[in-house]
Amino acid sequence: MIVFDLACRAGGHRFEGWFGSSAVFAAQQERGLVACPECGSTDVVKAPMAANLGRKGNQSLSDRPTPGPTPSPSPLPAQARLSPPATSQPSPPPASQPQAMAKGGLSSEAAAKVLQAMAAVQREALKDSRWVGDGFAEQSRAMHYGERGTEAIHGQATIAEAEALREEGIAVAPLLFPVAPPGESN
Repeated sequence: MIVFDLACRAGGHRFEGWFGSSAVFAAQQERGLVACPECGSTDVVKAPMAANLGRKGNQSLSDRPTPGPTPSPSPLPAQARLSPPATSQPSPPPASQPQAMAKGGLSSEAAAKVLQAMAAVQREALKDSRWVGDGFAEQSRAMHYGERGTEAIHGQATIAEAEALREEGIAVAPLLFPVAPPGESN
């Protein structure tokens, strides 16, 4: 997945959009499927984005210029979808649809509904995905390099493993919500 900062020309509103690739974004934009969530305008362009640069290989976490919590080396749930993505894309909500907004943000009820909807999307995506546990990075590489058949998988990878996969051009994405390994859920 690629995250783009987007802006509508009509109102100057900025927002994020997640796409499978730049080509998917361009195709959806041509068909008028990318719309501003605030005003509904389909005259949307990519906005300038800050570069996402990793730290140098010789720079330790203590050398970081800004104080804050250090990332945990513990495994994070991740998902790789190496099979072709579905061609049907959800259409944006109509501009006339009421938005539950309070002082520039979502109300707690609307936020809860958004989180529930996101969790439902993740559950649906994982229905066709196989849990591979700690073997996620190894399995992803094997599929990417043609050593085994492709399929949707999810499992655990450290931050370093996920970054290495991305550097190799392997499509991976973190899961938004924790996933219990099969047989370990309450």
